[in-house]
Amino acid sequence: MYWIVTGAAGFIGSKLVEGLNRCGITDVIAVDNLARADKFRNLADVEIADYLDQAEFIGNLERFDGAVDAVFHQGACSDTMETDGRYMLDNNYAYSRRLLDWCQDEDVPLIYASSASVYGESHLKIQDEDQRPFPISPYAVSKLAGELYCRLFSRLYGLETVSLRYFNVFGPRQDPESDYAEVIPRFILQALRGEPVEVHGDGLQSRDFTFVTDVVQANLLAAKAPNVSGEVFNVGSGDTHAVMDIVVFLSKFLGIDIKCRRTPPRQGDVRRTQADIGKAKRLLGYELEVEFPVGLAITVKHFMAQFPAGAGGLLAEGTR
Repeated sequence: MYWIVTGAAGFIGSKLVEGLNRCGITDVIAVDNLARADKFRNLADVEIADYLDQAEFIGNLERFDGAVDAVFHQGACSDTMETDGRYMLDNNYAYSRRLLDWCQDEDVPLIYASSASVYGESHLKIQDEDQRPFPISPYAVSKLAGELYCRLFSRLYGLETVSLRYFNVFGPRQDPESDYAEVIPRFILQALRGEPVEVHGDGLQSRDFTFVTDVVQANLLAAKAPNVSGEVFNVGSGDTHAVMDIVVFLSKFLGIDIKCRRTPPRQGDVRRTQADIGKAKRLLGYELEVEFPVGLAITVKHFMAQFPAGAGGLLAEGTR
């Protein structure tokens, strides 16, 4: 029997395949559109049964009838700043709906990667799963639509689904040079290059930064936890850190004075996120394994090894 991971060549997807391998599961079907060919390297050290392009996979789902244990649906366009709602719904919601239809026909459990962005600009300091979502970007709307359909398929058809709301995932292998790179890899690479880091707004906006292996842990727990079908869970650290806290940490860790280049606040950017992870602890057995400073140090060391040429100014001075 196979385990399917969509978005398998991406940052989180490839780490999830690694996690499955560590559990002894190698019959993994890796699915990805590989919009960037260099993402192949993320699959270099994992063991899989097959790789399929996303379009090929969706067009030939019958190939896997009766042969799949579970689907981890990580694949999505994740640009929270994208303003084209039709593009987001076509790439995220429609793809998810096609998978749900097939999972229903085959009675295959689906673990759905959602996002904390569904909360939008929350008036609460800590976000829990019972508060009303108020998405403020097409990306967040597309993720919430996928969640709602997962819940609907569970209640109406008995399909086992679990939706996981990720809070600002970071760690080794995250792409620092994509058009919508997350703040941590972008700051690290800019600092290593000796460039000012780009801070949107006042830099006091804060996030619940979650190390990628804790996200993998949540997925694996969700796949085996009893009596959680149709549920939604926050996946975070339960803490929050301001963007400027990252600058301070990097300055101390690297032993350099990092300069900031201020830019206007971004449209669709929320002020604060902090996950209430109590539900995930109670029902999934989720426990935070990597605290933020530890995860950040691991991530910095990874990028120092991966981008020595880009860190020429820093490394040439012997600061390593």
